Amino acid sequence: MADAWIGLLVALGCGLLVGVEREQRKGRGPQRGAAGIRTFTLVTLAGALAQALAPGALVAAGLLAVGLLAAAAYWRSSLARSSDPGLTTEVALVVAYLVGVQCVVQPALGAACAAVLAGLLAARENMHRFATEWLTELELRDALVLAGVALVIVPLAPASALPWLGGLAPRTAAWLVLVILSIQGAAHVARRVLGGGQALALSGLLGGFVSSTATIATLGAQSRAEQAPTQRRLAAAAALSGAATWLQALALCAVVSPALLPALLAPAAAGIATALAGGALGLRGSAEADAEATAENAGPPPPRRPLRLREAASVAAALLLVSAAVAWAQTQFGSSGRLAGTALAALADAHAPIAASLALHQAGELSAGEALRAALLAVSVNTGSRCAVAAFTGGPLFAWRVGRVLVLSVGAAGLALWLSS
Repeated sequence: MADAWIGLLVALGCGLLVGVEREQRKGRGPQRGAAGIRTFTLVTLAGALAQALAPGALVAAGLLAVGLLAAAAYWRSSLARSSDPGLTTEVALVVAYLVGVQCVVQPALGAACAAVLAGLLAARENMHRFATEWLTELELRDALVLAGVALVIVPLAPASALPWLGGLAPRTAAWLVLVILSIQGAAHVARRVLGGGQALALSGLLGGFVSSTATIATLGAQSRAEQAPTQRRLAAAAALSGAATWLQALALCAVVSPALLPALLAPAAAGIATALAGGALGLRGSAEADAEATAENAGPPPPRRPLRLREAASVAAALLLVSAAVAWAQTQFGSSGRLAGTALAALADAHAPIAASLALHQAGELSAGEALRAALLAVSVNTGSRCAVAAFTGGPLFAWRVGRVLVLSVGAAGLALWLSS
């Protein structure tokens, strides 16, 4: 009995919450809306009472009655107004009834549903403006592409590892495509919301937490179609992804081998500081030239697709080819030691071999110095791989601008490791 009373009280509050919002929208006079605070409160309480008294048949009968009342209200509104009255209030009335039913079953979930319903109803103007004015046709199309990759391609890709790909699963490559597309989408949104310079810095730094190689590939491909000032800013943003590599190494160490964190802190801090300084100097040095170019080329920018599926698929194909080559080399020549295996694994990603070395140290199979040197080797080899990706996607000049910051970052980390040991 106490649970039923709690559900009824929650349903009452939910009906009042949604009803207050609809009361402000219904207007006044003969052409006012069909439902307001009293109607929504009564409908929500009706759902709660139906669930409390006779779950099943009475709930279904009440839902049918509310649906018929909503249909009659829409018919009346369409006769009273010459323009399309819309279906929002009528559909919200049916949803409010179901919220009342849910309040008796799970009061917390029912209250959350009511809050979401009221928020959606109150955000009408902003949602319409976003859909009709802010969101472009190209952005909508690419959002559907991203949803298709995330909800269809990735789940359907085989998850089993293939020996001839060095133990790599096709789903991993599909995940890489999704990661690159997500980075492209995030950078596009940041560019529109924050503006060019801030968006580039943010996309470069945050993209490095997901994949520094993918971030560099994305920004490098974009730089080929830009003018010189923007190319410099893209290269500086790509260099910022090097700081994320060291930050993520610290996070891995804190989880996998906490005892090694103080020893890793000095080299990681040196690498982070160098990458941040190099990226910031690149962004600042090209800001004046970028402003002059913007003034000379005033006017709306040409429409640009947020996602570049061909570029993402190319990087994933390159990952598969490298993995197959590494698997063949190991089959033919065998393993030449733990450091050689770390270097091979770091060609595609630095975080996996770093985590493996830290786990071996935690298990007592590697000393602290050996684990730190293996981590530095992984980042060093991956830096060479990222420089090659930068040259392939953005050209030699882009690779030089990005590579010098990444190499200096690794050098600073190595120097700090040598001094601390």
